[in-house]
Amino acid sequence: MTRDIFVVAYDSDPEGSRVLNYAIERAKRADADLLLVHILEWSPYKFLTQEEVAERSKRRREELSIAEQRIIAPALQKARAAGVNAESEIRYGQVVELIVKIAKELNGTQIFVGRSGSNSVAARIFGSVPLGLAQVSPLPTVIVP
Repeated sequence: MTRDIFVVAYDSDPEGSRVLNYAIERAKRADADLLLVHILEWSPYKFLTQEEVAERSKRRREELSIAEQRIIAPALQKARAAGVNAESEIRYGQVVELIVKIAKELNGTQIFVGRSGSNSVAARIFGSVPLGLAQVSPLPTVIVP
């Protein structure tokens, strides 16, 4: 029998801490693994010079390294210290789309996401990423207040 994989849409803000704590507790109860997913939003620019492409590529590598060190490594350490098997995935792209794609690729069984704020009424209630996941995810999605 394979273990459940709980996919955690993780960021380092206060909502990220709450969702991580909740996902750790749920994983412990269910004897599930955690996959912490951090997406760095990125939109491709179509008209860049070769120098701009090289500079952008360098910045992307630096941002990935910083995200790994400052955001994901401490979260993995916290989950593992709590006795939960945890791995991570950091990618560039559209947040909702990539979280769903990663969850499908790795046979995730649930997605956990923190509530976040924005300007619209729906986004104020759920946040744009949680609302997007609730609408498009084929997996049960838990929105942690």
